[in-house]
Amino acid sequence: MPGGADEANLRTQASLSLPFFDDFSTTKTNSASTKWWLPGSGVYINNTLATSHPSLNVATFDGLNANGAPYNMVNPLTQGYTDTLTSQPINLNGKVAADSVYLSFYWAAKGLGELPDSSDFLQVEFLSKTKEWVPVWTKLGYKVDTLFHQQFIPVKDPNYLHDAFQFRFRSYGRSTGAYDTWNVDYVYLNAKRTSRQPYLFDVAMRKPVSNILKKYTAMPLRQYRVSPQAFTADSARTDIVNHFNNFNILTSTFTLTDAQRGTEFARNVQRSIYVESLKSQSLGVKLSPINPAAQLDSLHLIGKFYIATTDTIPGANLKTNDTITARAVLSDYFAYDDGSAEYGVQVNQKLGRVAVQYVLAKADTIGGIRMSMVSFNKDISGQGFTIQILGNKGGKPDQLIAQRSVTVKYPALRDGFIDYAFANPIAVPDTFYVGWVQINDQPVTVGFDRNSMLGRNAVFYNLGTEWAKETSLKGSIMIRPYLGKKAQGVVTGNEPGGQISGIFYPNPAKGEVYWKGKTFKNIEIYSTGGNLVHSFAPTADCQSVSVDHLNPGIYIFKAVDGKRSFVQKMLISK
Repeated sequence: MPGGADEANLRTQASLSLPFFDDFSTTKTNSASTKWWLPGSGVYINNTLATSHPSLNVATFDGLNANGAPYNMVNPLTQGYTDTLTSQPINLNGKVAADSVYLSFYWAAKGLGELPDSSDFLQVEFLSKTKEWVPVWTKLGYKVDTLFHQQFIPVKDPNYLHDAFQFRFRSYGRSTGAYDTWNVDYVYLNAKRTSRQPYLFDVAMRKPVSNILKKYTAMPLRQYRVSPQAFTADSARTDIVNHFNNFNILTSTFTLTDAQRGTEFARNVQRSIYVESLKSQSLGVKLSPINPAAQLDSLHLIGKFYIATTDTIPGANLKTNDTITARAVLSDYFAYDDGSAEYGVQVNQKLGRVAVQYVLAKADTIGGIRMSMVSFNKDISGQGFTIQILGNKGGKPDQLIAQRSVTVKYPALRDGFIDYAFANPIAVPDTFYVGWVQINDQPVTVGFDRNSMLGRNAVFYNLGTEWAKETSLKGSIMIRPYLGKKAQGVVTGNEPGGQISGIFYPNPAKGEVYWKGKTFKNIEIYSTGGNLVHSFAPTADCQSVSVDHLNPGIYIFKAVDGKRSFVQKMLISK
């Protein structure tokens, strides 16, 4: 069964005692937990896939397993049970209906994921004395909005009042990707409760802390040093929410520190913050540029908000949601994203191209590109595509600086990145673009961050001969160029750099195009509009082809040797 174990009782320890409370503020996916049976459950603990959630972090249910891979990659429309979240055993022995034991939780459909369809559902099941899982609550996909709702379920049936009671959440939907998303938060099981009194004496941190940097979520320290003022955000912001039906007055502290060395760059204390009952309150502090020590080559900043509260449930810890952090990396790479892929982006046209703009403080070198590769519907591991670095002209991608033929790989864990290095560092101007070319019919899917809007105006696409700015995407493509050590000369002209440099030559070509290698099984020539203009299977002794029949212009040559594909842009002249 995808997403969970079939065992009736997942007892790993002595049964827990009431109360049971978890808002997932400290729970980690795939880690040992005193409250949940997490290994293999598939749930994703995060603070990025929901909005207006009750507390820091939610448990997300979708069609991806614990490692971020789809449960099923055979049929794109396959449905079934996907993620499961099961509690550790809880001792309800001796409890009776009059003890008024209730399970409550908040749930929401979609968030920043995909809205469940009519055949999808989220379900709660209780473990009976006879070790059977019994559905006690089901929410169907077509009967939902996208808001968070609190749900109360009584635990009164004597069949559930035993010493190894468990409950579990299960989702049902498409199992071939990040589809049919549900979010669960603020799970609370206790006696002497009533749905008429749903309030908890808890003030919680919630929204992710805003970016500490102004233009990127991460950037090279040597670029930041050129103009700290230009690259530091004006302020850092988050919010808190009061779950009690009375106002609260509290103190908030913000610190900005070096995670590696403990150096504190900023501290801000705000007192007498008034938070209305059952309302949220924004928090914000002004930021100033920092001046890292000259000998440092990297700096990992942690921005932390924490509040002093008197929250309490006897027997439960409500203090873990009083702190929230954000990180900003000043190291060797640029990023617009926060490291979480809420979705994926594709270019569906063969030979279509995508490029993301990066503006530097000064010209530099690029050693490679890290990409968030996301699997949707079909496993295309090993399929070829091309990464590119392009120059800038008039605020759009222009001349090809370097490219490399690579293959699709998937990271071992959810939200991981794949590193595609160039053979030599590539010199780039102060504005350049990185992206990819869709070579095959099956599209490559790259992670898309719906939380960070820093890269929303930096995306361009080319489906023919012209680059156009993409204006409909609300978020950041997860592609991260990183610096090289030093450039092997300045790369100019039309000759591609990287490991495929020189496969086809000369470039520009006139009359005849030659190639290196005698193992190519097929060579194709495309126009920049994506039309196939010539295709042939060269013999072992064939090392050239006439291009006299081609009109002057730019063409894309693709060679395949059975295992790899090599792609190169060529200029044909008369």
